[in-house]
Amino acid sequence: MNMVSVTRVVGFLLILLGIVGYVATGGASFTALIPAVVGAVFLVLALAGRSAEARRHVMHAAVAIALLAVIGGVPRIIAAVNAGDIRRPAVIAQIAMAAILAVYVLLGVKSFIDARKARLRG
Repeated sequence: MNMVSVTRVVGFLLILLGIVGYVATGGASFTALIPAVVGAVFLVLALAGRSAEARRHVMHAAVAIALLAVIGGVPRIIAAVNAGDIRRPAVIAQIAMAAILAVYVLLGVKSFIDARKARLRG
């Protein structure tokens, strides 16, 4: 599976996570939709990445956004876990989003390394 496809799948997963999180919190806060917004951004990037000329830059941008989201979410997750709030739907959604995006970053880095090796060989 190429990174454009992975980006599209991650986008859909995050949208689903945002919707489920919003419903699980009883629609109490629009911030539960943050994963859905990030997912929508990933879908747009996946569409832009279909262009061969833009793919490299778009996928680097997507991985950078994912990395920033993981880095930004970790302190909130740690604070919530330390406060004993790990069972709250919002915290579960934050952990799920961070996990999905961390895996995405790892897949992206692997893809970039593989692409560079292929360019050097070819």
